[in-house]
Amino acid sequence: MNRLNDKGFTLIEMMIVMVIISMLLLIAVPSVTKNKSVASSKGCEATVKLIQTQVRAYELENSVLPTDLETLKTAEYIDTTTCPDGGSLVYDETNGKVTSN
Repeated sequence: MNRLNDKGFTLIEMMIVMVIISMLLLIAVPSVTKNKSVASSKGCEATVKLIQTQVRAYELENSVLPTDLETLKTAEYIDTTTCPDGGSLVYDETNGKVTSN
């Protein structure tokens, strides 16, 4: 039986492919996890800016700063009082400034 005409991969060829795939994963996985943390922090920054804008909108409509973030939520200016990554937001009622922890 002549096996020279059989189509397929040898064990060495399969091992080479596996090594190449492993090296690509070693490069890609750290980049993806780093990008996730960067995106999460940017999401919190965007939330702070959005809520800060809503504080000003509330102030323009009511001629007074909101007493806290829950006031904005109750009045349906905002949907949440936390960052997308679960971090908390801090509101200073004296000047209407919103920051993240």
